[in-house]
Amino acid sequence: MSGAFEILGVGDVGAKRADLASIFRGCTGALRGGLTFGQLETTISDRGAKVPNAKLAMRAPPGLAPALAQAGFDAMSFAGNHCLDWGYDAFGDTLAHMAAAQVALCGAGQDLASALEPVLLERSGVRIAFIAASAILPEGYAAEADRPGCAPLRAHTVYEPIEHDQPGTPARTRTAPHRGDLEALIEAVLAARGAADLVIVSLHWGIHMVKGEIADYQRRAGHALIDAGADAIFGHHPHIMKGVEFHGGRPIFYSLGNFAIEQPHVWDPAIVRSASFRHLVSLNPSWTLGGAYMLPEDTRITGAAKLVVRDGKVLEVRFLPAWIEDDSAPVMLTGEDPRFERVRAYLEEVTATEGLSTRFEADGDTLLIRPAST
Repeated sequence: MSGAFEILGVGDVGAKRADLASIFRGCTGALRGGLTFGQLETTISDRGAKVPNAKLAMRAPPGLAPALAQAGFDAMSFAGNHCLDWGYDAFGDTLAHMAAAQVALCGAGQDLASALEPVLLERSGVRIAFIAASAILPEGYAAEADRPGCAPLRAHTVYEPIEHDQPGTPARTRTAPHRGDLEALIEAVLAARGAADLVIVSLHWGIHMVKGEIADYQRRAGHALIDAGADAIFGHHPHIMKGVEFHGGRPIFYSLGNFAIEQPHVWDPAIVRSASFRHLVSLNPSWTLGGAYMLPEDTRITGAAKLVVRDGKVLEVRFLPAWIEDDSAPVMLTGEDPRFERVRAYLEEVTATEGLSTRFEADGDTLLIRPAST
């Protein structure tokens, strides 16, 4: 092994506009600076029909695949709650378009075995494996032995009374990862360790739009996968940044938030009138509809996780702060930009509120992330 390089991880990505590349205009330079991974939140196709259980059916034009490659993406997860929004035709087209653009996809395939298969890439003589799975699963979206879909990490939910002798009082929400799904992911990580020097796991999980909160099953699954040999976990889905934890000295980014993705009404103008969207709005008290940017202000906070690799090991964990503009395009921030400190302070806040002991120190145009004990 020799040389040094960086692995970058960003949040949810998807564009539907006349100039697809324009959503990456403020971040392409940064993305091309490393081995870059992100969450492909949408299908890429001009075929298919919306499935009945898709709350927000997302489908981007075929030109998005080469735009992603041009922006600097090397690999992406397609494990998520939109992978089958437009049926098997659009699902298959997405796999084909991304393969043609030479952007590797993990976490989804024509059957469960292929969905769990890692993407293997090499930089500076170091082999990196990417594995992905989703806990956010509409009915039928999970891959099976003989059916396309995404790799599942299902979770069980139970409600525990706080005061057992007081009927009707609020309950605690307890969650636990599905035993079989977690075991399959652990086996995938163990197998990947035999073929690669570094293993990165991407998980589509968590509680969307709720500031800070991390579900029980996320901690249990994240810790188990790190214990199995994962070098880092990149979290996706909640659409806002969540805390960062070190377990066994290795980072878990519970949510990287949105990155370069259109707002909901771009995918479906009628979504704002649906009951499911009204419920989503109710989850974030800062959400007031109106203006050029529809989503809550804290969804603008974003950036790229940065793993500094040397001699086949992750030596530093950093974060490149960015800000999402009114047109949903992220721009990377310098240390002098006032929004840089807003990003740092937000990460510190949502990490501390969940009892995670992690430090975020400004260092030039990046944040150095370390366990609080070091």
